[in-house]
Amino acid sequence: MASEQLTDKFGRNITYVRISVTDRCDFRCVYCMSEDMTFLPRAQVLTLEEIHTIARAFTELGVNKIRFTGGEPLVRRDVIKLFKEVGALPGLKDFCLTTNGSQLPRYAQQLKEAGLTRINISLDSLQEERFKTLTRTGDLQQVIAGIDAACAAGFSGIKLNAVVLSGRNDDEVVDLVSFARDKQIDLSFIEEMPLGVIAEHDRAETYFSSEQVKALITERFPLIPTTESSGGPAKYWRMADSNSRIGFISPHSNNFCGDCNRVRVTAEGLLLLCLGNEHAVDLKAILRRYPGDLEHLKEVIRKAIEHKPEEHRFTSDGDVQIVRFMNMTGG
Repeated sequence: MASEQLTDKFGRNITYVRISVTDRCDFRCVYCMSEDMTFLPRAQVLTLEEIHTIARAFTELGVNKIRFTGGEPLVRRDVIKLFKEVGALPGLKDFCLTTNGSQLPRYAQQLKEAGLTRINISLDSLQEERFKTLTRTGDLQQVIAGIDAACAAGFSGIKLNAVVLSGRNDDEVVDLVSFARDKQIDLSFIEEMPLGVIAEHDRAETYFSSEQVKALITERFPLIPTTESSGGPAKYWRMADSNSRIGFISPHSNNFCGDCNRVRVTAEGLLLLCLGNEHAVDLKAILRRYPGDLEHLKEVIRKAIEHKPEEHRFTSDGDVQIVRFMNMTGG
């Protein structure tokens, strides 16, 4: 077990790191990236070995939760090998994945066997044509098959993530809750984050707050507040007649900075100390300048955490505070 704990200057213990294993994706979701994306050259992306080294460094520094994100993590070649290696790291209690679900019919059981404990699956619509419009390339039935495959594999936790956009899919909020209830899994609603310049829609016009989502749900399903946590930013509510939890991730309307326990590593190896700020340290440069020197990497991480900012300041007026896209950041 780790003998130390990363703590920032505001007294927050850093126990959770989200690592993007690729910026590539088989979808082109309208709030995540532009339709005509230019992805990173292979040489600029962390190798699987480098990702494993970063994960090991963090677990030895007291991090006990790692989430792999993308892009779409499961489109990366040989990524299951990485899952197996990271899943075996001492001190790791919670090993998670965020995915669009497209590859789960093929990989769900292998992921469970590799040590993955929990999985988040993006699902913004249950209407096939609308799903296609929002993802530009996605197949709804393939994703639903992926959700079923994840349920059959027996992960300790499965959660759906839905980004609600006014005028685009806000009329499906209750349908999504019903779907999660039927599958007996959790569901989190996420306010759109102003990452990257997009032409698909005006973010100020499509902004839909967590309180608006909650109001729609309570018309059909009364919600009971809880103090439960999955170790991330979601605030959870329950329903008296279901085991499914409803979460709200509200970077605009109710920011979660005060108890933030997270940092991120991008696909190109930048350690992001805050989702809504540009503070970053190039871990890839350290890895390649000092190959095999785990202690040097750990010292760089320790010093970086001292500069983690107190909070982000997202606004709901559509302004882009951060120019990188979400697929670059790690979803």
